[in-house]
Amino acid sequence: GGGSSESFVVAGNSMMAFSSGSSSSEDVNYHQLDRIVVQVENSEMLNESTKILQRMLQRKHLGVEDFEITVPELLLKQEQRTKDVFNIVLGAIAGISLLVGGIGIMNIMLASVMERIREIGVRRSVGANKRDIIFQFLAEATLISISGGLFGILLGVIMAKIITESTEILTIVSAWSIVLSFGVAATVGIVFGYLPARKAAQQDPVTSLRHD
Repeated sequence: GGGSSESFVVAGNSMMAFSSGSSSSEDVNYHQLDRIVVQVENSEMLNESTKILQRMLQRKHLGVEDFEITVPELLLKQEQRTKDVFNIVLGAIAGISLLVGGIGIMNIMLASVMERIREIGVRRSVGANKRDIIFQFLAEATLISISGGLFGILLGVIMAKIITESTEILTIVSAWSIVLSFGVAATVGIVFGYLPARKAAQQDPVTSLRHD
């Protein structure tokens, strides 16, 4: 109605602004408030903020349930769907990047095998077996992959900090995600480095020693 008032609250900032038609905030009769609009800074705070408001209003109204708290579930669902799509897109980009990076490592190691055939022959002639050769090239491929992974982790941490400082989007880089990234980088090196390592181990020692 014409005499109703509204309260707008930003949760977490301890800020409150009251308005009632054309009247200033000093002229508002707070007992005439019929609606309070609360906005949380982060949707993850919604459930906790709702419970806090519930307790505050119950205490203020002496336990009488003469109020109703309405949560915009449709908007929250839309926000969650947007987050899900965003995560899927980022996951697809990350998967493609890992595939391209793995293929790049495999090509590098295949070229390395062709350039080091004589070295492989020398190692085989002094007692190294196929398993030793496989381990050597797998270790090199894994080292390359881990080095790239560490650089990517460092770049990701820096970019997350820049995004947080330049926008209002909260980005969190957890220790678990760093460990996972490190493990994925090592796995990529092992998986894509196995074929070149196996090819190196299958080189004939005599033929390899004759290779220029």
